[in-house]
Amino acid sequence: MKVKVKNIVKLLLIFVITTTLFLLSSYWRSPVIALPPPEDIPEEILRTQIIIEGRSPIDGKFLTAAEYAQLEAQLQQAPPPKLDPKIRDQIFLLRIRKTLLQFFPFLNI
Repeated sequence: MKVKVKNIVKLLLIFVITTTLFLLSSYWRSPVIALPPPEDIPEEILRTQIIIEGRSPIDGKFLTAAEYAQLEAQLQQAPPPKLDPKIRDQIFLLRIRKTLLQFFPFLNI
């Protein structure tokens, strides 16, 4: 009988200590951890802003809206030159090599 009582008291003590530690650790954390930083602009505001600049599809430089429209018109009239067929074949072979090395890393092609 004494052994049962001791076991029950031990179990109750473990339960009380665990519950107390859990509750204390949950109150120690700051509730604002999940909030974004104050300098972050909310998405709702960003969606309403009008984009007045863009990036060049050729070299990634910033362009104004007028420059971007002019570049798009130029690209539609005269598309950029195509790659040399030898270079295109080399790129194709390199992509095949990369894919094969993902499946067979021990090949060292």
